[in-house]
Amino acid sequence: MENELKMNRRDFIKTCSISCAGWLALNSGCCTYTTIPSYLKDYEDLYRENHRKAANQWFKNAKFGLFMHYGLYSHLGRGEWVMFAENIPVAEYAKLKNLFTAENFDADFITDLAIEAGMKYVTITSKHHDGFCLFDTKQTDFNSVNSPAKRDLMGELAEACQKKGLGLFFYYSYAADWKHPYFYSLEASPIWKSVRPNYENPELSYLWKRDGDFRIYVDFVHEQIRELLTQYGPIAGIWFDPIMGFYSRPDLFPIDETYALIRSLQPNCLISFKQGANGDEDFVAPERKVIAQTRGGEIARKVWEKNKHKTVEICDTLQPKGMPGNSWGYNKAADGKHLTVDDVMVMLENAANHPANLLLNTGPLPDGSIHPEDVKTLREVGKRLRNLKA
Repeated sequence: MENELKMNRRDFIKTCSISCAGWLALNSGCCTYTTIPSYLKDYEDLYRENHRKAANQWFKNAKFGLFMHYGLYSHLGRGEWVMFAENIPVAEYAKLKNLFTAENFDADFITDLAIEAGMKYVTITSKHHDGFCLFDTKQTDFNSVNSPAKRDLMGELAEACQKKGLGLFFYYSYAADWKHPYFYSLEASPIWKSVRPNYENPELSYLWKRDGDFRIYVDFVHEQIRELLTQYGPIAGIWFDPIMGFYSRPDLFPIDETYALIRSLQPNCLISFKQGANGDEDFVAPERKVIAQTRGGEIARKVWEKNKHKTVEICDTLQPKGMPGNSWGYNKAADGKHLTVDDVMVMLENAANHPANLLLNTGPLPDGSIHPEDVKTLREVGKRLRNLKA
């Protein structure tokens, strides 16, 4: 009987796709579809009035979320910037795909842990700066479905979040891609040199030669955004990064067009791009503390002023500061040194005093399992939060 009642993932995604169509019809005035995402179930009246307003109110009240940096870099255990920091050639780094099995990536465990910790949403790296995708995409074969894992990890997590009433945010590296041939070159970056690794010899796979070439990359991004927002049902938000890649060449990024695409596909989908790109973000998400990105110059100052009244989400990580690269992805050198329950409680108190949400990161191990130190800490955090409410 249990098996008869259980919806398989293909049926789940099909159902969610129908829901997405319903939202589009509702938004265009064509029908009166009223199904709402499970994470917004307490905001039903507001949702019927205004999708985005309901989502923003939910996010403001959410307070606590789980961040996850997982990808090929996890196998090297030296943080998510290892390809850049060590100038690993594109073809050599790509070989890591052959090791990617994700055998212990368990969406049910992850979402249960988040709920046990008192979290209301999950944000995960659907694509980081290395270009490897954890979802089913037709835009590149550099993805988890085309790896030994043969799994769509974002689909699995979307199903678990929808089932349990958690919001799901897709982190997406919009303003840096170390693999795509048409991302702009190191030489074309006037203020930020992290857009590409600084190889001693020219990287032959990099084909960008002039500004107009960048549109090939933008079209790639837009198609991937379309996939992320049509394949997995209701998505709480898109979390863009890294803002300095945008501040370095804002003329290349069609921010208004990108944001309009997201909202046309899912009106309730919130948008963040760190401290802000054009001021139309739904919330700001600075790292570790509430501060404007000063290296962004006049653009950063203006957009921070425009966005500073919005909901703030401080992102921080359970791996300690001071490790090479201040890693968010798994860093083996940090084993035994992860932040404690007391550390997290201080973070939560500081966030509440702003007020702000806390997005707390864990870097899963190469096999996709959550680091045991972080599992222990998050479970204890949940106990303390429940005791405070008792």
